[in-house]
Amino acid sequence: MTDRAAIRAEAERLLGLFQEAGAVPVDTRVLQPAEVLLDLYGEDIRARAYITSDALRGEQMLRPDFTVPVVQMHMAHGAEPACYTYAGEVFRRQEDDPDRANEYFQAGFEIFDRAAPEAADARVFSVIYGMLQPCGLHAATGDIGILMAAVEGLRTTERRKRALRRHIWRPKRFHDLLERFSGAKPMPESRAALLTQADPLDGAAPQIGLRSRAEIEARIAALHEDAAAPPISSEEVALLDAVTGVRDSADRALRHLQGIAADMPSIAAAVARLDRRLAALEAAGIATGGLDFEGSYGRTQMEYYDGFVFGFYAEGRADMPPVATGGRYDALTRQLGAGREIPAVGGVIRPGLLVELGGGA
Repeated sequence: MTDRAAIRAEAERLLGLFQEAGAVPVDTRVLQPAEVLLDLYGEDIRARAYITSDALRGEQMLRPDFTVPVVQMHMAHGAEPACYTYAGEVFRRQEDDPDRANEYFQAGFEIFDRAAPEAADARVFSVIYGMLQPCGLHAATGDIGILMAAVEGLRTTERRKRALRRHIWRPKRFHDLLERFSGAKPMPESRAALLTQADPLDGAAPQIGLRSRAEIEARIAALHEDAAAPPISSEEVALLDAVTGVRDSADRALRHLQGIAADMPSIAAAVARLDRRLAALEAAGIATGGLDFEGSYGRTQMEYYDGFVFGFYAEGRADMPPVATGGRYDALTRQLGAGREIPAVGGVIRPGLLVELGGGA
């Protein structure tokens, strides 16, 4: 087992480097109100977090990451623009893999800046890139905002688009929904049965569960609306597949996406943001011709990323989680800002993995 004292020392070293890059150190409580995270991610997060109960404060959650509490702090008290850093432990339940850590250190770097978001993306990435360069890690990048824009531009019902947006971070579920909405896959039998009955609730068994009759009726009405909607065209499905299938160096990926945007105008603005980001990365000294870009990258990570995403990986260590990850999370500031919002981007490094790789102080 890696020495905790060495990991803590490495976390402090990274914290100092982030401060040298212009960040202000902040700290957050280890115990966080569970209500906020449950509102953001739904009940699914219970499978990943440690939750306890307090007689006065209600459900509390051991900090699963720093981003949410840092956003809350900034939206309540922060000036603009702002740059923060932090270091400390986070906690994640592991039910399938006993070898994965359930508590580990993170050191992070976050920027809140509405004036030049692509420059902020490049700054976060280049700072972390420079800190990790001696370790010989492989960098991967993507942009979830392009896929979100593609979904938003589909010629289908708002209800279907909302369902697809909700499952962008669950690729298999997203694919299954897209097949059903395009007519390539039939509606599940249990749902189809409801549509063939004149009144599915007439003479039904006693109502069980938390949903009211009105909620059940609304759900049945939604199923009827979905069944009556025309299928998403095969052309649009092919364009979505083209977006998620892009995998190349960042400069060539940009050209691929610009070609797709000619047939799918809804992604044009997001692709233009990618173009500006790559220019900002080049200005920061990052050769984008040697930087990997994947259209689906980041879709299995935390659900608050909605734009630029990146990760750094140890070559030849498929067993090891990413050493660093990050991305843009503008929508999270909107959700936590009580009507206010500010573009934001950040990233975290896992000092324990750096120590394991022998790349720490």
